[in-house]
Amino acid sequence: MNRRNFLAGLGGGAVFLTTAGLLERILNGMPASPSGGASMFSMVRVRVIGPDGKLTGPIEMPKVIKTDAEWRKQLTAEQYQIARDRGTEPAFCGIFYDNHKEGIYHCVCCNLPLFASNAKFDSGTGWPSFFQPVSAENITTRPDHSYGMDRTEILCTRCDAHLGHVFDDGPPPTQLRYCLNSAALTFVPKGHEVPEKQPDPKTAKAAFAAGCFWGSQEDFEKVPGVINTTVGYMGGNLRHPTYEDVCTDQTGHAETVLVEYDPTKVTYQQLLAVFWANHDPTTPNRQGPDIGTQYRSVIFYYTPEQKTAAESDIARLEAAHQFNKPIVTQVVPAADFWKAEDYHQHYLDKHGLQNCRF
Repeated sequence: MNRRNFLAGLGGGAVFLTTAGLLERILNGMPASPSGGASMFSMVRVRVIGPDGKLTGPIEMPKVIKTDAEWRKQLTAEQYQIARDRGTEPAFCGIFYDNHKEGIYHCVCCNLPLFASNAKFDSGTGWPSFFQPVSAENITTRPDHSYGMDRTEILCTRCDAHLGHVFDDGPPPTQLRYCLNSAALTFVPKGHEVPEKQPDPKTAKAAFAAGCFWGSQEDFEKVPGVINTTVGYMGGNLRHPTYEDVCTDQTGHAETVLVEYDPTKVTYQQLLAVFWANHDPTTPNRQGPDIGTQYRSVIFYYTPEQKTAAESDIARLEAAHQFNKPIVTQVVPAADFWKAEDYHQHYLDKHGLQNCRF
């Protein structure tokens, strides 16, 4: 049973549930079907060009996610075919195969710095070759068994652009050969690097699933030090899920609130206190009348410190017998966050409601 079916069964209109701990549901003004699509909010750790023109230390930045239509609009046909469709350009034909200038090669899709000229060498293969990237964080590898071969594919960490493959027949000191496609790269000559805007170091993020995300969003929105809240879906196995998809209870997503906050004004421990105070963490896959895995209690952690704090809090609450039943809240790593449809964002505030709980 999901929220939409529950409400429909009551005949629509404003519904008030007076049993303690249950949720109020309001239908007034809700569209008959969702408008807008879900979008993903996910973070990666990479190094970018800093104000001094050099690589920064590893920092968290949003992953770059675009539709195929958006990539096709941004890239040339050749760039799209190689970077997004995992193609390969002909040997000895790429514009950077014989490039000997000093500088840094960036991702053609998201401009992340990838390889430097001082790691470039002539492999004799006909493709630009490097013995190491500018930063291990900036590239991702995965097995590639296409065309009956066993290879290791190289991708841009920030946007998943296909770059080429890496082999173990390179020169010292790494003995590796990163074999790249010129069309997947752009080149910035030495001295021409442009600093990239970096996330505000004062901003941190946390993610919580506590049943209906309408009420949960308002709970966190009221906390001093919280900069922004967004409702969406996390922890599932379907990309770009819609509300209807999640309500089937088949995608594995939980209704989640993404909280961006200033840790100098509010601590993660205080956010956990809000989380515990505003839902029942002892009911598996249920909050009040809302039944299904999408309503399960979850703490999605972004850092080891958040994981430790969450697990310690659970142990403390259990030892103090704070609840009459065992806590079933999951503590799992944060996954891709898919922003919910616009009409779900700040739903209670839009409809002049203080909360959806009694």
